Amino acid sequence: MAQDFVKHKLIKENTIQARAYQANILATAMKKNTLCVLPTGLGKTPVSVLLAVKRLEEYPESKILVLAPTRPLVNQHYEFFLKTLDIEEERFAILTGMVKPELRGRVYEEKQIIFATPQTIKNDLVEKRLSLKKFSLLVLDETHHAIGEYAYPYIAKKYKESADHQRILGLTASPGGTRQKIKEICKNIGIEAVEVRTEIDEDVTPWVKRKEMQWVYVELPESFKKIRSIVNEEYTKKLNALKKLGFLRGRRVSKKDLLSLQSRLYQGIKEGEKKAILGMSFVTQAIKLEHVLTLLETQGIRVLEKYWKKLRDGKSKSNERLVKNKNISNAIWLTHSLFEQGSKHPKIGKLCSIVNQQFRWKGDSKIIVFANYRESVKEIVSSLRNVDNAKPVEFVGQREGMTQKEQNQRLSDFREDKYNVLVCTSIGEEGLDIPEMDLAVFYEPVPSGIRSIQRRGRVGRQKMGRIVLLITKGTKDEAYYWSARHKEKSMHKTLYGMKMGEQSEINEF
Repeated sequence: MAQDFVKHKLIKENTIQARAYQANILATAMKKNTLCVLPTGLGKTPVSVLLAVKRLEEYPESKILVLAPTRPLVNQHYEFFLKTLDIEEERFAILTGMVKPELRGRVYEEKQIIFATPQTIKNDLVEKRLSLKKFSLLVLDETHHAIGEYAYPYIAKKYKESADHQRILGLTASPGGTRQKIKEICKNIGIEAVEVRTEIDEDVTPWVKRKEMQWVYVELPESFKKIRSIVNEEYTKKLNALKKLGFLRGRRVSKKDLLSLQSRLYQGIKEGEKKAILGMSFVTQAIKLEHVLTLLETQGIRVLEKYWKKLRDGKSKSNERLVKNKNISNAIWLTHSLFEQGSKHPKIGKLCSIVNQQFRWKGDSKIIVFANYRESVKEIVSSLRNVDNAKPVEFVGQREGMTQKEQNQRLSDFREDKYNVLVCTSIGEEGLDIPEMDLAVFYEPVPSGIRSIQRRGRVGRQKMGRIVLLITKGTKDEAYYWSARHKEKSMHKTLYGMKMGEQSEINEF
């Protein structure tokens, strides 16, 4: 396809491709506070740049504020704006908690386009170091965070109270799986219109290459099933005890149900309910056993062995009761025995085979593997080192022990082909400027529609990509897969309803 570029006096030549869907979204965003929902890799940031130049053209003395949840994401926005806007670099500024408060106050006065983390802006609004009066555009990236106590709702509220020329643009690949959550986000940040595109929309399809989806099933080994049977027996006992106390009803109990009950019981204990103390003991143990079953079914022995150790080393009475239980003690012993034998989840062997085939088919492939747990990431990297041509490397978040500097270095090394398989936790899903992949492997399905969409966005932007989803038959993997699919369908139905003029969906607040 011939490439046309956006022409504007404030945009550098040949830096932003002219795409119909971005122009259509921009047309709405110029008139109303808009939630822009676009799959990862289809260019949400260019929409914010295009809207920024329109606002600066209309209000030349105004300022622009672009917010993103993490420092790496803030830096990415800054670099993209700097690369595309024909505006002096001196008028740009990055603000995070690393910048001293007294210096931030001066930046707000002197700079025109500011990139920041939400908590920094919230703190400065609370301390009255910042006025939003002169800001003609507020961009909120990864808007799906705009719920609960997160800083976005507070900032949007203050912006609407004080800005002379208001315009809000929310950006996300997926705002959530339920109508309630989407409406909550829209209400929290003052959204008046929704612009949603998926990869099958007419104005988007020319820019998306086909993705080949493949579901690969594995069987849970008999040795794993034996541990599962023992743990499940104890798990069922805890649930039955909670039902007998009147705290649970129904045959199916989810982890969400247990966490909700734990929260209610905690409140009950604070209010002096004696029965709540007994219930709390059962529900806390049930949550831990549910997690054991998840690790066993979806991750493997190494991850489970580490979790058992964590429970044994823990000082709580709940941990103590659990590990002293005869059945659980037996399950711990069986797990350790399998660990000593080097037993691995069958997904590991299947993953190595898939990666090996990919490199035999295309020697210069770039591959990304997503796994939920740091311990699984380690095991995958260790196993993939034995695959011909594979050069795997860990990529995890700051909470999991990798500094921002280390993250940047890993990505740089990956781009320079020092590594060709990036094995990452959820850090690889959201927003970061990770190179496009030939193959993405999901070590497990995730129950979140948001995360599923973000994972898939790592392939099929400029070239055809392949996605492989590993699923263990008859386990939580299957439940999580169908849960994510249901949430995604529900989300798109709600968003398209809003887009097609069901203004009551947005305005009923």
